Amino acid sequence: MAVTGQVVEGGFGDPVFASQSVFRAVMDAMARPGTVQAIATDAMPPAPLNAAAAAVVLALADSDTPLWLDAELAKSEAVRGWLAFHTGAPLAGTPSDAVFALAANPAAVPPLTGFALGTQEYPDRSTTLIVQVESLTGGPVLTLTGPGIETTQAIAPRPLPGHFEVQWREINGLYPRGLDLILAAPDAVICLPRTARIGNEEL
Repeated sequence: MAVTGQVVEGGFGDPVFASQSVFRAVMDAMARPGTVQAIATDAMPPAPLNAAAAAVVLALADSDTPLWLDAELAKSEAVRGWLAFHTGAPLAGTPSDAVFALAANPAAVPPLTGFALGTQEYPDRSTTLIVQVESLTGGPVLTLTGPGIETTQAIAPRPLPGHFEVQWREINGLYPRGLDLILAAPDAVICLPRTARIGNEEL
């Protein structure tokens, strides 16, 4: 009974307005890579899912978008049920099958090349990866360049997936294939679209 209550409760109070608000915040973050965009939400997901990551999934995912969960989230019956009830998204069996992927533990994120990266003809057929982080500040500083960034943009989220800089540069080398990354602290996000580069490397 307790799990059933967690599944039904804690979604958007006003789904249409809330989805539009979160969608705009994510699009602004994608258009301006590395900028912090607040996510104002009344969503109250089961732990260990944080509010901002949950709100992003609620705003973006639906019954046509397979959703992959990392082991920490997948083992929670409450999390699986809550996401299914509020989004209708089917669970993807593997990262490469996912339109959206959600990870609560950055250290356990699979290699980025294992997610759907699209094709040369259809680069949009790729995964959007949402990774929960403790904070968008206080970590090692990374310098971003690329479209949407006037000169450079410094970010310092923590923690990040292992060998993140190396992995991201490898993904950059596959452009226009790739994936889009959303780093979700409890109340805000930073986005790295596939066009964002760490340092001054050219696509």
